[in-house]
Amino acid sequence: MTRMWIPVLALAGLAGLGLVHGLPGVAAPAQAVAEPGGKALRPRPVAAAGPVVAELFTSQGCSSCPPADAVAARLARDPGILVISRPVTYWDRLGWKDSLGRESNTRLQRQYGDTAFGGANIYTPQLVIDGRTQGVGSQEAKARQLIARAGTVRKASGVAVRVSRTADGGRSVELQGKAGQGADVILVALSANETVRIGRGENGGRTVSYTNVVIDETVLGRWKGGKQTITLRATQLAAPGADRHALIVRQGAGGPVIGSAVI
Repeated sequence: MTRMWIPVLALAGLAGLGLVHGLPGVAAPAQAVAEPGGKALRPRPVAAAGPVVAELFTSQGCSSCPPADAVAARLARDPGILVISRPVTYWDRLGWKDSLGRESNTRLQRQYGDTAFGGANIYTPQLVIDGRTQGVGSQEAKARQLIARAGTVRKASGVAVRVSRTADGGRSVELQGKAGQGADVILVALSANETVRIGRGENGGRTVSYTNVVIDETVLGRWKGGKQTITLRATQLAAPGADRHALIVRQGAGGPVIGSAVI
């Protein structure tokens, strides 16, 4: 079942519920949804503002998460979608410490709940699209609908993100857009694939693969709109355990993502 974190101590013993924060509510049950008709889907065109960002909040301690992790892998095949897997930490208390979990992922999910979704409950598997909309991560058809709508917003944003390689192996990132749109520019180090054999908990004995897992992330600076260039040294693209990097332009903690790039 979908795992939700709520603040009512009296519910702590109920199956499928934990102790996090948020307003009362029930998320729809997670269901695995095949690609429509079982056919290959046409890749989405990449907007000038970059691929749509689909952030999956997942956990090794959540029995409903593996189908969502499989959906994330399929979505990631599309160059118009930047999938980022963000394993959280709040289910560690159920008997298995998530080996990929990061407190920063948990914090960002809370920020999305508070800022983007009006104080709504956070849960796993939750898929957040461009920091604007969300759904159950295993519901692939709905996810693709949300991604398509986000792509339309990106095209109309007037934001452009261009990345070029520098002579020393670093990158030059050029941002362009209307003046006055303040946003944080964040470098995210990713591992393209992590396969974990889970020893205990709801997924005990299972082996699960994760796509584009966050290894590290750094705020590079603030973009205030207009034209701005950020230079990345080669050493900034050498995070241990990472084999790819992405750039996210987000309007504040838990705010919308208005630009992105795969580096």
